[in-house]
Amino acid sequence: MLSIKRLALDDARLLIEGAARKAGEIGVPMCIAITDESGNLIAFERMDGGKITSVTVAQDKAFTAAAARKATHEYNQACVPGNLVFGIHTSMGGRLCVVGGGLPVTVDGQVVGGIGLSSGTPQQDMECAQAGIDHFLNQQA
Repeated sequence: MLSIKRLALDDARLLIEGAARKAGEIGVPMCIAITDESGNLIAFERMDGGKITSVTVAQDKAFTAAAARKATHEYNQACVPGNLVFGIHTSMGGRLCVVGGGLPVTVDGQVVGGIGLSSGTPQQDMECAQAGIDHFLNQQA
C-alpha cells in the first residue's frame, strides 16, 4: 500500500494567497491554479483582470508540473527541434505545457502538488508561482 502526501484545500489557499500577493506587487492580475500530486485541480483563482485565455493555460501548467514532477520551463528548454523530447507538448491532447509558470510543490522531497500561473510573461508567471510556494513553505515551518 502507498502512502501519498497531498495538498489540502487550506494548503492550496496559502499557495494562491502568496502568488496573488506577488502578482499584486508587480501589477499583473493572474490566473492561479493549484493541483494535487496527480495534476487534478484543487483550487483556482482568476484575479480581477486576469486574462480569460489564461484560465486553461494556468491549469495546464499546474497539471504538467505536478503530474510530470518537473517545472514547465524545464520542458521549454528541452523541447526544441532535434532533441528527443521535442513534440512532448503535443501529447495528452496538448495538455502538457512547456511555457514557464508551472512549478511542482515539494514537501520533504516529495511532490505533493503543482502551481500554475498565467497572464504575465513567462518570467512573471514563474516569479509569482515561486512566491506562492515560498509563502506556503513559510507557513509550514
